[in-house]
Amino acid sequence: MLNKLVYTSILFLLFSSITFAQNDKTTDEVDTNLMVVQDSISTKKRAPLDVLAPSKAAFYSAVLPGLGQAYNKKYWKIPLVYAAIGIPVYLYIQNDKDLDLYRDAYKRRLAGFSDDPFQNISDDGLIRAQQQLRRNKELALLIAIGMYALNIVDANVDAHLLQFNVDEDLSLRPHFKYNQMENNTNLGLTLNFKF
Repeated sequence: MLNKLVYTSILFLLFSSITFAQNDKTTDEVDTNLMVVQDSISTKKRAPLDVLAPSKAAFYSAVLPGLGQAYNKKYWKIPLVYAAIGIPVYLYIQNDKDLDLYRDAYKRRLAGFSDDPFQNISDDGLIRAQQQLRRNKELALLIAIGMYALNIVDANVDAHLLQFNVDEDLSLRPHFKYNQMENNTNLGLTLNFKF
């Protein structure tokens, strides 16, 4: 065991001295035969990471729905945000108007008037209609609040994902390698991750 260690250390010293001995140029000399090869893939400088961008986008969307999406430069989402919030708000307003109409008709019947627009509907029908319209109105309000919150979450998450690195330094590619010793082809998968 000791002999093996001595022989390997002697071989290491011998090879390292050979590699140093091959360098016969001084540091002042310049090799005129030196060719510089540039990489064909252009590397773009990444923008510095803005850690406050997600919170800014969320704040902007909370102040004015769709403004966070504009901050993230996702302009195509703005009409979707307004439709997602606007439709439940419209349904809330419409159900509130209808509820007031049915409630006023029911109150006029209880007061003894018979000139309401719902002559063919019974008193129980007016009560059930009021309950259904109240339920629809509350559901529309909950959906509008949910869509408003989803607008804020979407702006925040989108700002986070804009900072996610998806350039060529992070790639997953298959590769084929011919093995000459075994006379066959090896298939592999490489994950490149450069800093």
